[in-house]
Amino acid sequence: MDFTFTEEQQAAVEAAKAVFAGVAPDGVPSPALTAGAVADDFDRVLWARLADADLLSLLLDPRHGGAGLDAIALCLVLRESARVLARVPLLEHTAAAVVVQAYGGEELKADLLARTGRGELVLTVAANGRTGHDSAELAVTARQEGTTWVLDGLQTAVPWAQNADFVLVPALSSDSGRSVLALVPRAHEGATLAEQISTSGERLGELRLDSVRVPVRDVIEADGAWERLRDLLATGTCALALGLGEGVLRMTSEYTSKREQFGFPVATFQAVAVQAADRYIDLRAMEATLWQAAWRISTGAGGALPASGDVAVAKIWASEGVRRVVQTAQHLHGGFGADTDYPLHRYHAWAKQLELSLGPAAAHEEALGDLLAAHTLG
Repeated sequence: MDFTFTEEQQAAVEAAKAVFAGVAPDGVPSPALTAGAVADDFDRVLWARLADADLLSLLLDPRHGGAGLDAIALCLVLRESARVLARVPLLEHTAAAVVVQAYGGEELKADLLARTGRGELVLTVAANGRTGHDSAELAVTARQEGTTWVLDGLQTAVPWAQNADFVLVPALSSDSGRSVLALVPRAHEGATLAEQISTSGERLGELRLDSVRVPVRDVIEADGAWERLRDLLATGTCALALGLGEGVLRMTSEYTSKREQFGFPVATFQAVAVQAADRYIDLRAMEATLWQAAWRISTGAGGALPASGDVAVAKIWASEGVRRVVQTAQHLHGGFGADTDYPLHRYHAWAKQLELSLGPAAAHEEALGDLLAAHTLG
């Protein structure tokens, strides 16, 4: 296995570092200091900078104005974004555009993709189902009536729903029993949004669909589209968890190297060094499993298990690892870690939101067990 990044992927990282260098975690709105949602909108200035750096079109084909890169490049950029708590819908926007590009009709692609690459249209995804614990495609039913599809149901905790132009909604076709993806405009007859607030303080939306009519061209019926979207979102969330964890461990290293007790930096104490080393091991495991999953879904390479098995392993490590990293950071910072003048509490809130988004490790272990039971390993 060779996880050496290509020149194009490394160039994407350098471009991301340049864009995110101007983001100060101290300036990110804090849920501890803000009643209700921390802001009405995402960071539009940063969004424009991402568009100018061609990072919104990274995975689009050249004919749509993109660089034609893969999920690994996206994860590299997401990793950088999480290190500074960048408030942009980069994951959802890119994942939705990639699926439209791979599975959508030519008319839809021509109308949508170039504008999404330039940041003129913002996409998000409703992937949490009715409760956040059930399969998202089961929360909405879809039936075709002539040249339109009719959608009914509810999706909870839709990220950036209040500000995106379109929401890509998974649904179950009542005609075929297969999953479809419908592109629903935010302001659309029969579609209503109720405000929800995430652990990180960002606005989410509860999207209710009541006989919402969507033209056939805006519905993706191809087999594998929803699974592809789900794997991209999961792997990208693991990349966010990795970047955030690395940022937190770096903060902790700097703090414990300067903080002294009994005339010595606390980083030199064995108990502190051992805890930091354990978290470093967590991060390296998160990194290895992330790139394995990203490589599988990028290349379509075969393996003893389907790619969903590698995604499940990455989610196990990311969910558990990001929680352990921030808990240890809080412990090693002492009371200073809870000081709202210091950015660690923001990272802690974001880490908890990512952990909730990934779901419990036990559920992914059960899914992995089912895969192992269904596939003979040679």
